[in-house]
This record gives sequence, C-alpha cells and structure tokens, in this order.
Amino acid sequence: MVRPSLQLLRPTLLALGVALLAGCQTNTYNVKVNAIANDQKAASGESYRIVTKNGGDPRTDLRTREAVELVKTALSGRGLYEAPNPENADMVVEVDYDVEPPRVEFETRSVPVFARLEGGMRSVIVPTRTATGEVRYRRVTVMDPPSQELIGFEDKTIPVTVYEKYLRVSARENITSGDDTPPEQLWSVYVSNEAEDDDIRKALPVLASVVVDYIGVTTVEDQELRVKGEAEEVDFIKRGL
Repeated sequence: MVRPSLQLLRPTLLALGVALLAGCQTNTYNVKVNAIANDQKAASGESYRIVTKNGGDPRTDLRTREAVELVKTALSGRGLYEAPNPENADMVVEVDYDVEPPRVEFETRSVPVFARLEGGMRSVIVPTRTATGEVRYRRVTVMDPPSQELIGFEDKTIPVTVYEKYLRVSARENITSGDDTPPEQLWSVYVSNEAEDDDIRKALPVLASVVVDYIGVTTVEDQELRVKGEAEEVDFIKRGL
C-alpha cells in the first residue's frame, strides 16, 4: 500500500516539476547581431526606398508586406522615412529575411526523473440496491493502478532540432555612377535567432527592434543579446507607423 506521506507529497513534487519546466519556456529571445557601417557615409541622407531580396513582392505577398512594414517602423526609430518619390530617395534599403534549414545540435538539459510506485490495495464502501429496492452498503477491495513520482532532476545530453531565423537590413546609395561601379554600401545589420521553432512571423518584430540600435554601427564580432518579447522596443515595432 502507498504510504500516506508519499500520497501527500506527490502533488507538491509534481507541481514543483511543472513549475521548473514551465520556467524554461519564457518569452525571451537569444539574438545575435552583426553590423557594419561605412564611416564616411553611414549618416548621409534620411529618405529611402525599399527593395526586397527574398523574392517576395510586398504588394502581393502578405508575409513580405508585414516584414517591410516592421522594417519601416524600425527605420522611423532612427528618423528615416520613405521617400515620396522613390527616384529621389537618398538611399536604397534592402530587406531580406528567411528561416535556414533545420539542424541538430546536442544540448545538456535538466530533465525530470520519476520513480514508479506500485499500486496498493485499499477498501472502499459502495452502495448496493437489493431486489426490494433497499439501499445497503458493503465494503469492497480495489487495486490502485501504478503511478509515478517525481524524485528529482538530472542532466542529460539530448539532440535538439533548431532553426535559425534571420533579418538582414542594409542600405546603399541611391545613385548610378554611369559605369559598372556599384553604389557604395552605407550600412548593414544582420540579426538572427536560433530556437526550436521555425515561426519567423513571431520572431520578426523582435529582430526588427534590434535593428534600430545598430544602424550605422560596426560590430567587431557578433553581439549576443537577450530580448523579451514584451519589451517596450518590440511593442513599438508591433504598433507600426
């Protein structure tokens, strides 16, 4: 028979395990940023026209349209605006986003450990009805099924499938030199998030919010950030223009 002390303790341990596991599922994004800027021309001009690199047309593709609108909001955070006449824009802003093919990584995680508890015998009183309709009570023996009890956690190395979602926003001069020399690049920001989901739509506002602070900045190496999905900067991007 299961000891009463274990019966009382099991709900507490299970609740603790659920709480610890739920605590790992926070709405926080691990983000990497890589940015480069032309020190001589990064701050030149405020108006832009947008082009997309991933093949989607914002006029017909809803996902691309949404990505472009998020980027426009991010650019507005730096005082940049879309030129009324695209031909007269100071710069061309290129937007590229996608999800890389999945890959498997091995991570060490804390996983719950359960102990099997055999079911015990116990007696219960049940009502019965006689042939004359009289209700009587009798005692019967029942068998409780086996159960599990959380006894702790242990570290295990497990395979995890991850997806890299990225947003690249770059700007170049909106001029033609008349020869084969391409317009100079002004700045470029590459932001990515690796996670077990491939929901690029959910990640884009977070990635766009990071772009704002890195326009015109050169990073020596990848910058690693933790961004909360409910952060004020992300909310600014979601509200739009």
